[in-house]
Amino acid sequence: MSKNALKNPESTQFGTRPVSPDEKTALVRDVFDSVADQYDVMNDVMSGGVHRLWKNHLIRRIRPKAGLHYLDVAGGTGDIAFRIKDYIGKRNKQRPPAKTLSNGHDGSITLCDLNWDMLRVGRNRAIDQGKLNDYDWVTGNAETLPLEDNSVDVYTIAFGLRNVTHIDDALKEAYRVLKPGGRFYCLEFSHVENPAFAALYDKFSFNIIPKMGEFIAKDRKSYQYLVESIRKFPTQENLKERLENAGFIKTSYKNLTFGIAAIHFGLKI
Repeated sequence: MSKNALKNPESTQFGTRPVSPDEKTALVRDVFDSVADQYDVMNDVMSGGVHRLWKNHLIRRIRPKAGLHYLDVAGGTGDIAFRIKDYIGKRNKQRPPAKTLSNGHDGSITLCDLNWDMLRVGRNRAIDQGKLNDYDWVTGNAETLPLEDNSVDVYTIAFGLRNVTHIDDALKEAYRVLKPGGRFYCLEFSHVENPAFAALYDKFSFNIIPKMGEFIAKDRKSYQYLVESIRKFPTQENLKERLENAGFIKTSYKNLTFGIAAIHFGLKI
């Protein structure tokens, strides 16, 4: 096994299937090309609709404010970026900001996604809201972000990190693009810590979710992969350690709904 594979053990796993890193990237792209138009439905199926509450909790932890550059990676459909903008808008009504940035009154928000189809869904949603030009839309890989060093104040990635081929490389990239004092937030499906509840959750995940994917989206295989990818994702403690290895300090995580999901945090010095 290569040194990079040892550093990024998930790079040779597409769910439970062994693959090369290049194959994994292509296969993940195919999955999200397939589910792009049903993405919200997919997350509802995977979380029982609770993902909306988790995302709102993430935004409250970030406490977005005007005048900062926000980067949402794997955020093509806009769920996190739209919430950031809405939060800033509400905050501005209560207390007008001291400064603004050039591409909008609420700060600079960049959405970056590997899949153009996911960005297309997000852009269409923004058009429907009359807010297309309030965001920068970038096609790019989390492992090689098309952004300058020290250019981002807040980096977010929600339900995307487990699909990245080289997770450790993506964490290093997050550190690179963040400014000193910049904050990293990852919201992701994680590992239930209570054994009894974990057993029930496993039965639901493997027996029900793929069938629901087949019934709702006519796409059992994609949902099967998504369930398997959660089990292959690092544990809460392991991801915290890997954030520290990437250079972050004050790392922490908060479990949501018994550990079905977790928010990880890191600070760049």
